[in-house]
Amino acid sequence: MSRTIRGLDAEQRRAERREQLLDAALRLFAENGYLGTSIEQICSTAFIGTKSFYELFASREECYIALLRRTSERLEERVADVAAQATGNERQEAPLLLATFVHALVDDPRITKVTFGMASGISEAVERQRRKNRRWAAGFLEQLWDRYDGPPDGPDAPDQRAVRHAVAIGLVGGMFDLISDWLLDANLGDESEIETLIDDLTTFYITVRRGLVT
Repeated sequence: MSRTIRGLDAEQRRAERREQLLDAALRLFAENGYLGTSIEQICSTAFIGTKSFYELFASREECYIALLRRTSERLEERVADVAAQATGNERQEAPLLLATFVHALVDDPRITKVTFGMASGISEAVERQRRKNRRWAAGFLEQLWDRYDGPPDGPDAPDQRAVRHAVAIGLVGGMFDLISDWLLDANLGDESEIETLIDDLTTFYITVRRGLVT
């Protein structure tokens, strides 16, 4: 029988330590960059020993990937919740979904910086996680398009599905690049700049979709 401390059993304490380490990593990676942050700094900021760190993560890289994964999971949950409640047509709902997506990324500047400002080029494993996140977003769009257009059917359905997938991957990549470009000169505290980004993403999305359905 596992012992409880502060009302938490061993697994709950482990999960709590993991969240503390990820919170500390988010802060330090945003402040100092990936290369400028050490495991020792993460542990001291989280008030957790290095032994506990290595019980949870094999390396700084693995901790960073876990942080990217946590960010994407929270973003996915927010966007999926909004999509599940949508009752209008696609032109009405797309701006709301894109606004939710943008705010999930930019409302906390640390998340913006860690997700877009430094993830590229760190390692093959990090790049694989970034691509996994993009594939989820593309798959989400494909499900959305099935809702509004109906799934492809008939003898050409496999080809149509392949085209939709390619367009979704390209659309997501384009939107991510628009965000990265916007971040170069953006003032994250200026709501009007954020609204401009949402408008640009919406225009881009609608333009690509118009080409897909014609």
